Amino acid sequence: MAQPQMPHSRNWRFEIDFEGLGWLTIETPDAAVNTLSREAVAELETLVLRFEDLIASGELNGVILLSGKDSGFIAGADVSEFDEMSDPTVLPAALQRAHALFDRIEALKAPFVCGIHGFCLGGGLELALAAHYRIAVDDEQTRIGFPEVNLGLFPGFGGTGRSIRQAGAVDAMRIMLTGRLLRAREARRMGLVDRLVRHRDMLRWAARRAVLGRQKSAPAPVARSFMALGPARRYLVRRMREETARKAPPEHYPAPHALIDLFEKHGDDWRAMSRGEIDAFVPLMASDTARNLRRVFFLSEGLKKQRSKGHEAPQLRRVHVIGAGVMGGDIAAWCALRGMGVTLQDVDAERIKPALDRAKALFRKRLKTPTAVASAVARLEADVAGKGLARADVVIEAVVETLEVKRQVFAEVEARARPDAILASNTSSIELERIAEPMANRSRLIGLHFFNPVAQLPLVEVVRSRFNTDLDVSRGVSFALAIGKSPVVVKSAPGFLVNRVLMPYLLGAVERVERGESRELLDAAAVAFGMPMGPIELMDTVGLDIGRNVALELGHPVPEGSRFAALVAAGKLGRKSGEGFYRWDKGKPVKSAPPVHDDLAQLGRDLVRPLVDATVVAVSEGVVASADLADIGVILGTGFAPFLGGPLRARQDGKA
Repeated sequence: MAQPQMPHSRNWRFEIDFEGLGWLTIETPDAAVNTLSREAVAELETLVLRFEDLIASGELNGVILLSGKDSGFIAGADVSEFDEMSDPTVLPAALQRAHALFDRIEALKAPFVCGIHGFCLGGGLELALAAHYRIAVDDEQTRIGFPEVNLGLFPGFGGTGRSIRQAGAVDAMRIMLTGRLLRAREARRMGLVDRLVRHRDMLRWAARRAVLGRQKSAPAPVARSFMALGPARRYLVRRMREETARKAPPEHYPAPHALIDLFEKHGDDWRAMSRGEIDAFVPLMASDTARNLRRVFFLSEGLKKQRSKGHEAPQLRRVHVIGAGVMGGDIAAWCALRGMGVTLQDVDAERIKPALDRAKALFRKRLKTPTAVASAVARLEADVAGKGLARADVVIEAVVETLEVKRQVFAEVEARARPDAILASNTSSIELERIAEPMANRSRLIGLHFFNPVAQLPLVEVVRSRFNTDLDVSRGVSFALAIGKSPVVVKSAPGFLVNRVLMPYLLGAVERVERGESRELLDAAAVAFGMPMGPIELMDTVGLDIGRNVALELGHPVPEGSRFAALVAAGKLGRKSGEGFYRWDKGKPVKSAPPVHDDLAQLGRDLVRPLVDATVVAVSEGVVASADLADIGVILGTGFAPFLGGPLRARQDGKA
């Protein structure tokens, strides 16, 4: 049928079918995901003006918005524009324009329906909430939420008020304050989505029926809206402030606290809350926290986009892990969770069983259906005889951190493994050249250093020895990406990057305790600085025996007669043994109240300075290729305060 004249657009396609239904498709050019760039918003603005005319003339009976990309609906605003948009003379007008556009969509006289698959995040969810009805695909790929808090912000296109209107105050504030992403069913339960379909190819039919039936989303029921009113809101605000301050102190992460302030003022009127976003949003966008978190975002995304230059990505399906201790078992479990077939080897079945039990617990936590859990369990096989070694695409050694033991392992591995298999050590500190010395082909051995807990920490150090080629290293990077990890390539040197910079920090704190300083005070100071936990608690968590071995590899032997040495000799190794510098109860350290200190933050900076100085040296010696990689590696590997942008950025800004 003849199509009406429409404005030119790079980001949107539009056509009207024989029923008068308008099919609007977003497809951001030259990008893996759709984003709401300034250009896309401006184009949508002109399209909506045209929709109003077509609806008034009777040519358009409704609009259905879909994505043209397999990756999903809309991943949010275009973060690459945020630095420029943070200008307070520019940002308010841009926000007002987006608010006015979304209000016009909501006010259209014909139904506007969104069909969601894959990612529907941030500004994409705010656009969907302005629609009259939302349909989502109920599968593992669909994720819906507001991750803005991870960039030092909160929703700025009217999403604060509209999410409260649809989901109620408790659920809406929770997802905005935490940045947690929802599966489709949970979004439907909350009221953010109105209907679910099983497959993406069902979206068009379901959306057509919604438009023709003039279906409209209902707001949250009164029972869920009650918490936004009067005394209930005051109680909720108090609880939110307490919980948020424990995880994100306002001096480090102001955005969630500004959102709570906004809810305190306007939580009982969703329209007023949406309008109030603009004034609260503008100073956050220009803050140091937001600037640094944007940097961390781009550095993290850069790690995920690494590709083999001049080489095809290898097809990797089977992994053989040698060593079923905490690290080896958890590496095996993670690989199985990510779809790999895994064999796990140790000297007997009894040593493998605890790893299999932990794996089942991980699968039950991460996978939502019994079928998915059973499939993951089936992919992980105990293999005392090591039969999986000969057919594995990747072989990972995770035995005790002792040079001779690792050499013995790789003597057998090299003889039995396929000639094209990746051979990797999970060594945390021993130089690869020393491990590979007896091997016939030393170039085959790379390092794949995971971090504990494997399921929570995204970093994998891909360690390159002087024997390795670019192809050897790129295959290691490809494997890390295939299992959903963030690889940083580091040079084979004692401690590599993370342990090299972490140990001076930990050992410096231990020396202070040896001199009589309060362990609780030191831990509190590090947390006040912005670290996720203090150095003494971290040493206990890592394990005092491992800390001692890494210190020795780095040339810092633990002094005889020290408390540290005495604890190791007595088998008091920290969390795993139930006692170290702290006594541990149910996985948590038993601590006394720290003594009063005049300036915890300054004490924290003093504690962290050895880590910062060691990072400077590591970059100067080429352990990593750039300061950017050092910053993101240390953040992902140690939890160094993300709001500071990494140790080198913090040093540059005079904050460390």
